Parts: sequence; structure tokens; C-alpha cells
Amino acid sequence: MKNKNLTLLVTVVIAGSMLIGCQSSTKKVENAQDKVSDAKEKVTEAAKDLNKAQQDSIQQFKKESEEKINTYEKRITELKANIEHKKKKDKAKLEKKLAVLEQKNKDLKKRLEEYNDEGQDKWTSFKKEFNHDMDELGKAFKDFTVKNVK
Repeated sequence: MKNKNLTLLVTVVIAGSMLIGCQSSTKKVENAQDKVSDAKEKVTEAAKDLNKAQQDSIQQFKKESEEKINTYEKRITELKANIEHKKKKDKAKLEKKLAVLEQKNKDLKKRLEEYNDEGQDKWTSFKKEFNHDMDELGKAFKDFTVKNVK
């Protein structure tokens, strides 16, 4: 009798352990699925935030660049007025130099307007190259009236 009770007890304990273990796995799977769902939502939300931040960055950069371009346009107008008072010989050279600078300014403005968001890598590359070109144009304006006579 003792053996029967002991065997029955052991069988019940083993069966109970198996049932508890199965329920636990099911709960673990459900919890893991919930965590995955939460993580996906967070990733989606973070991607939206990143995209918005990038768009804001692009708009801010475009605004600042347009202001520089407008400043260069005003500078071109001023230089055109100053060239009118120069000698004929100097006037022709300065007008050619100014025409080149004016074209570069227009090209930069066009590039800025035509830029389409094509991803973070391309944006970084575009921004770096555009800033370099803007800096070169700014230096050219500073050096416009400097004579390199030695």
C-alpha cells in the first residue's frame, strides 16, 4: 500500500511539474511577444523622431544657406556699383570676375533648392560639399578687390 501511495504521489508531483512547466513556457512566450511588440513600437517611434530631426536639420541648413546666398547677392550688387567707378581696363577684368562669382552663387542656390532628402549618408555628404563651396565663394568675395601685386 505504501508503494502504491508513494508511486501515486510521485506520479502526481511529476505530472504537476510538467503542467506548471508548460504553463510557464506559454507565459514566457506571451511575455516575450509583448516585449517584442513594445520594442517594435519604440523602434518605429524612434525612427519617426530621427526622421523629423533630420528634416528639421535640413530645413535649418537650407534657411541658413539661403541667408548666406542672399547676403552674397547683396554683395554682388554692391560690387557692381563699385565697378562702375573703376577705370575701363580694370572694369572689364572685375566684371568678368564678378560674373563668375555671380554664376557660382546662382549654382549654389539652384543646388540647394533641388536637393531631395535621400538618406542620412547622402545628406551628410551634400552638406559637407555645399558648406565647402559656400566657404570658397565667401573667400572669393573677400579676395575680390585685393590686388596681388608684388
